[in-house]
Amino acid sequence: MVRRWRDRVTPETVGVPVGRRRRASGLRREELAGLAGISADYLTRLEQGRATAPSAQVVEALAQALRLSDIERALLYRLAGHSAPGPDVVPSRVTPSVQRLLDRLSHTPVVVYDATWTLVLANAPYDALMGETSTWHGIERNAIWRNLLGPGTRTVQTAAEQAEHEARLVADLRLTAFRYPADRALRQLIAQLTDQWPPDRIRVLDAVSPRTRRR
Repeated sequence: MVRRWRDRVTPETVGVPVGRRRRASGLRREELAGLAGISADYLTRLEQGRATAPSAQVVEALAQALRLSDIERALLYRLAGHSAPGPDVVPSRVTPSVQRLLDRLSHTPVVVYDATWTLVLANAPYDALMGETSTWHGIERNAIWRNLLGPGTRTVQTAAEQAEHEARLVADLRLTAFRYPADRALRQLIAQLTDQWPPDRIRVLDAVSPRTRRR
């Protein structure tokens, strides 16, 4: 099924450069793997039925890269042994209307994050400006981790601006946790971040974090 969907996606549709000697009309296996943020070897095993338990994150990444419709996306989840995410789960779905907007901005650096600040997709101009994102996996795709514990970004800010930016990211994640208390992946992300954050950093972030009010 994945192979069939891959064959119908033209490289131009997803921003993949096309060489003169290209024979395949659809996406090559390596191209789809890069778009989905997984290895080509793992994608091969998925297509051949030798990998039968992909995570929900992998399923969503493939659905995005393949430009699947809502019905096809639900089918892919079902084939992978998952239920399509409901309203109590942080959505990472790029809707057709948003995708059309992204297509029109193909020459402008654009990145899409979900409510947990986990990268959903980035276009080629963004990668050229901020660094290649297709090699990021797992928590590396989370902007909060990258800013607080990881290698950071190419954005140039003063120390005060960076501290305020980090505090806003953390405050936003807390609001997301309040809104989606049943999201297992979100709880795992928070647990992983909390385990790695030094307590003194958390206190500093609390001190500069913008106040949030419940309405």
